[in-house]
Amino acid sequence: MRTQVAIIGAGPAGLLLSHLLHLNGIESVVLESRSREDIEATIRAGVLEQGTMDILKNAGVGARMEAEGALHHGFDLAFGGQRHRIDLTGLTGKAITVYPQHEVIKDLVAARLAAQGQLLFEVTDVALHDVDTTTPAVSFVHRGEAARIEADFVIGCDGYHGVARPAMPQQGRQDFQRNYGFGWFGILVESAPSSEELIYAQHERGFALISTRTPTIQRLYFQCDPADHVDNWSDDRIWAELHTRLENNDGWRVNEGRIFQKNIIGMRSFVSTPMQAGRLFLAGDSAHIVPPTGAKGMNLAVSDVNLLAQGLEQFYRDGRDERLQGYTAAALKRIWRAEYFSWWMTSMLHTFADATPFEREVRRAELECVVSSRAMSTALAENYVGAF
Repeated sequence: MRTQVAIIGAGPAGLLLSHLLHLNGIESVVLESRSREDIEATIRAGVLEQGTMDILKNAGVGARMEAEGALHHGFDLAFGGQRHRIDLTGLTGKAITVYPQHEVIKDLVAARLAAQGQLLFEVTDVALHDVDTTTPAVSFVHRGEAARIEADFVIGCDGYHGVARPAMPQQGRQDFQRNYGFGWFGILVESAPSSEELIYAQHERGFALISTRTPTIQRLYFQCDPADHVDNWSDDRIWAELHTRLENNDGWRVNEGRIFQKNIIGMRSFVSTPMQAGRLFLAGDSAHIVPPTGAKGMNLAVSDVNLLAQGLEQFYRDGRDERLQGYTAAALKRIWRAEYFSWWMTSMLHTFADATPFEREVRRAELECVVSSRAMSTALAENYVGAF
C-alpha cells in the first residue's frame, strides 16, 4: 500500500487528523488495534474547550456535539461545606461542552467512512521502519495477512503504550513524569443530574467530582488508593463516601441510582520530547498525559493534530516544512501550560497522604483566594476554557 500519511491509532487524535487531512486533499490510512465496536463503546469523559468545539465544527463533525452536548457556562468549587460558582462565560466570554470522548469518536468514524477514508481495524504486529528517511513505512498484520504501508510521514496517535514513541531515537530524548500517589474511583450511574454543572469538591477525606453525561446518566469520581480494587466497594459504601465528600450545608444531596460501571484510574503527568524525529511525529497521549482534574487530555490531542494538519498542508501545498519543523516547539507551549494547570488543580483539590497540617491549611487558603479574588477566578477560568 502507498499513502501520503500513515496514522497509527484511531482515537480522537488519529481520526481527527485523518479527517483534517482529507479536507485539504491529503491521503491517509489509519491503523487501529481494536475493533470499531470497541473504540466506540469505551466510555471516557469529555470536557471540550471552546477552541476544540470550534475545530470540530469547522471540520464539519460538530453537529451532534452541538445538538446533544451539554454547554456549560460555569462550574462549582465545593469546600468547607459551601459551593462557589466559577462563572466561565462571565469571566472569559467562553464556555465548555460536556460531550464524551467516545461520542466524538463515533462522529469522526462516521465522517471518515462517509468520505471513503481508509480505516483498518483489528491490526496486529505493527512496526515502524525507516522513519529517519523520506520513505518511512509501517508493517502490520490485518485479517491474518501481512501488509506494509509506504508513506511520506508516519504519525503516532496510539497512546502511551503504543509502538510509535518507542520507535523514536532515544538519543537526546527527555521524559518528564510525576506520579501523584492516588487515583480516581469512577462510576457511571443511571439517575437524573445531581447538578446542572460540574462540581469539583475538596474534602479532608479526598477529592470528589460530579459530571453529567446525559439527562439520564451521570459520571461521578472520588479520590482513592490506586492499588484499591472495585470489588472492595459495595454500592452502599460508594454512596456513603460520595455523600460525605460532596454534600454541603444547604441541604443539597447527590442523586443516587443504579451503578452500572466501576473503574479506577491512576493520576500522573507525563511529557516526552521531542515530539518528532525525521518523518515520525507524535500526537496526543503518545507524547503527553495530564491528570484528568484539568480536563485537558482530549483538548491537547486536538490541538496537536490541528498543528500537524497545518504543517502537512503547508508541505504538500507549498513544498515548505517550517511548520512541521517547528511542531514540537509550538505544541509544547500549549502542553506545558495544560500540564501546569492540571497539576495546579490536582494539587489544590486533592488530599495528599504526606501533607503536613500546615500544607493542608495552605491549600484551603488557596481555595479561598481563588473564589474570593476575581483575578484568581479569571486565571482559573481562562485555563479551564483554553482562552489563551
